[in-house]
Amino acid sequence: MSVTARAVGLAQPGLFDRLPDLSGKTSLTDKTGKTDGLAPIINRDVAGASNPFLQRADARLPAAARPQAGRVNLMEMRLRLLLCAQKRIIWLILIFAALALVAMVQIAWFGIEGRGPARGPVSADLVPPRGEITDRNGAPLARGYPALSLYFYPEAMGGDGGTPLVRSAAEIARELKAIFPDLDESKTARQLADGKPTFLRRRVLPEDANKVWSLGEPAVQTPEFPDRHYPQGKLAAHVLGRVIEDERGVSIGAFGMEKTLNARLSDEKLRAAPVALSIDVRVQGALEDEMGRGMKAVQANGAAGIVLDVDTGEVLAMASLPDFDPNRISPQDKDNTNNRATYVTGELGSVFKPLTVAAALDAGVVNDLSQSWDASPVKVAKRSFKDHDEKGARLNIPQTLAYSSNTVTMRVADALGGEQLRRVMLELGMDHAPEIELQARGQPYWPRGKWSKLTTMTVGYGHGLSVTPLHLANAYAAMVNGGIFRQATLLKVEPGKANPGKRVFKASTSHRMRQLLRMVAIYGTGRKADADGFRVGGKTGSAEKLVDGRYVKSKLITTFASAFPMDRPRYVVVVTLDEPKITQATPGRTAAYNAAPIVGNLIRRAGPMLGVRPDNTRDVDISDLRYLVEGRK
Repeated sequence: MSVTARAVGLAQPGLFDRLPDLSGKTSLTDKTGKTDGLAPIINRDVAGASNPFLQRADARLPAAARPQAGRVNLMEMRLRLLLCAQKRIIWLILIFAALALVAMVQIAWFGIEGRGPARGPVSADLVPPRGEITDRNGAPLARGYPALSLYFYPEAMGGDGGTPLVRSAAEIARELKAIFPDLDESKTARQLADGKPTFLRRRVLPEDANKVWSLGEPAVQTPEFPDRHYPQGKLAAHVLGRVIEDERGVSIGAFGMEKTLNARLSDEKLRAAPVALSIDVRVQGALEDEMGRGMKAVQANGAAGIVLDVDTGEVLAMASLPDFDPNRISPQDKDNTNNRATYVTGELGSVFKPLTVAAALDAGVVNDLSQSWDASPVKVAKRSFKDHDEKGARLNIPQTLAYSSNTVTMRVADALGGEQLRRVMLELGMDHAPEIELQARGQPYWPRGKWSKLTTMTVGYGHGLSVTPLHLANAYAAMVNGGIFRQATLLKVEPGKANPGKRVFKASTSHRMRQLLRMVAIYGTGRKADADGFRVGGKTGSAEKLVDGRYVKSKLITTFASAFPMDRPRYVVVVTLDEPKITQATPGRTAAYNAAPIVGNLIRRAGPMLGVRPDNTRDVDISDLRYLVEGRK
């Protein structure tokens, strides 16, 4: 290799052999190794002056062999291109390394924080605008969906101060009336004439929307908006409640579980998962149907019903009649939104007698059920009380409950004492509104101060104390489940997550009360509720309504409170009727004739749904008490 080739750092001989220069001369070196006119090829002004490397190489050459200034040196151009390419590669490597480092840091940060990037508009569109509510088995009760509406938008015509309508408001209102027969024509005409944006109608069918567009009025539109739908209609309406729109046009809960769960149903991170209630739509439907039939048969003003799990406090069904449709509440339905099961209070009568007996058993005041008690009229505070149907001068405890004796129960309450009875009622939550996830919770009438003898006696058989049907259901659950009181809940309770509750009655007392309640259904006023094979136990209650501070004999509140199956109680059922009447279907006004049959029919229908099938080979053992009612051992 020539000296010149080494001077410019060429490691391979022949790399530039026979390379012609710009003047047409031969290459740097011929095959003999001799240089061939190097001076004309190298431009000294460009290469030598600007490249120190070449300057040092030239300095080591003999003067005769040093290149002379000439044209552009191709070797210099190739070196420059090589250096430029190297710089670009280095920059690309650095950029990719920086991006990789940023990605690794971000991945590590998300791993430490335990969250991903914030939801964007796309992910928000994948979840409903408001969360879904289902029953305990996943059946939909409330859900959101896009719906068409009828909307008046005056700005559609440009908003230049002219009329937003092509034709008169009256003419358009008349044509809209033809499309929507239930539309208020005069009201719609006024809304159109006002010239203000407003909804003319919610929930417009697609075929009706097409008819609206055919009117040729740009200001009368059918935009899509998020709507709330209750696919079960009126079912569980008082539990669900309904939604309204706030000033931003966003749906918010007005009352019921829609209001209670509003934050949960509106949360973008949570609303994708439905909220399961404790309600079972099958049992709910059966309860509402049987209550509706019974209410019509006796021409009652209203009714309330509850089905409660005694071990978890879950409400399997809760109904209040008359009801309403949450999809569209008419003006006539506004008065029906009060929940009679949780809000309306009243004196419930003889259904309190088993609670008084249970308190007496717990305190040891009653320790011999065969003991005979005086059943003659009771005179206290210048008032006289007697039984509705006298069954004899003296009665034992099973007879007292089976025949619903007021006088014996009053004497038992008196023997127990006002302080002790008051304490038990306090532990059962009778002094305050029921604790449940609803806003409509009635405040009981609770006798203040120290209970007098009269107050103690009257509370003992269900007067002088006003509560809701839910209060009663909670108390009965504690009385039959082993003595544990739990507040009711409308949210599904996962297995093993039930509220531990608190003990109110001894387990032995609870066992005795199961026997006594079963005997009421077999021998007493609850016989019409004794669904064959379901081992029903319960107690009737009929109380005169208090109107303007006075009891009205012609107006009753009738109630049947029950549990089944009594050999292993699982569910409490309470049904209350407001002012039932004597009709051809029912010869009497008391609970034995109207409320008890409703409960019996319901248990026959709902029992198998709840896993309780009729079985006449099983029952709670009452062999040690049977003779006290039958009159023989």
